[in-house]
Amino acid sequence: MPSAEIITIGTELLLGEIADTNTQEIALALRKIGVDVYRTGMIGDNPERIAGMLLESVQRADIVILTGGLGPTVDDPTRHAIAQAFDLDLEFHPDLWDEIVRRFEKYGIQPPENNRQQAYLPSGADSLPNPRGTAPGIGLEIQDTLIYAMPGVPVEMEGMVNEQVVPRITKHFGLTGVILIRNIRVEEIGESRIDALISDLEELANPTVGLAAGKGYVLVRITAKAENEEVAEALLEDLEKEIRKRLSDWTDLDPGKL
Repeated sequence: MPSAEIITIGTELLLGEIADTNTQEIALALRKIGVDVYRTGMIGDNPERIAGMLLESVQRADIVILTGGLGPTVDDPTRHAIAQAFDLDLEFHPDLWDEIVRRFEKYGIQPPENNRQQAYLPSGADSLPNPRGTAPGIGLEIQDTLIYAMPGVPVEMEGMVNEQVVPRITKHFGLTGVILIRNIRVEEIGESRIDALISDLEELANPTVGLAAGKGYVLVRITAKAENEEVAEALLEDLEKEIRKRLSDWTDLDPGKL
């Protein structure tokens, strides 16, 4: 299965002024089609640093997804950072500019001149339609890695990742697989004790087993990867039975799916 990395861009994120919800949405969308997210990162509005992080990600991942920094202002550096990272020119696309103009004219106004930069793409890149905003996304393949850049506005990003990015990834890799997760809630026993009881299961490759501590409980998370849901469910079922058997004193005997 292909691997992915997610990069969220915006100094406001690093300052804690807004919460990053985009990473979660992208990770969930990728999980549904069987793509492993191996790493995520957050970086400010600095084109040199963005370019450096992007270059590192391309060396590791099959897919790199960026959000943020595609607006019309001087602190929207993502398109410039992509071009800088791979020594590409930024090319003006009249059709994208015409679409931006049409959007503004619907409200009886002309777009400011700085919106024109949203019609520039790195050479060789495709635009990703954005019906919810003026900034088109960017799609590019570099060194056998797919790169997608989307606006950071959550409502725009969510639509684009599901309607544009996921279908492109699915088609490119011929994906038919899924990743399914099942959680078992365990109470009145500590994480270290649980680990001692199921440590051998935590070494499995597929499904995998992990622990996540909550307030007054621990979730035992089982993750299965398979070519379809039926096979994945069967993998989960067998392992869940074994875990519940070992932890029967501290968990509900009825299987629960969260």
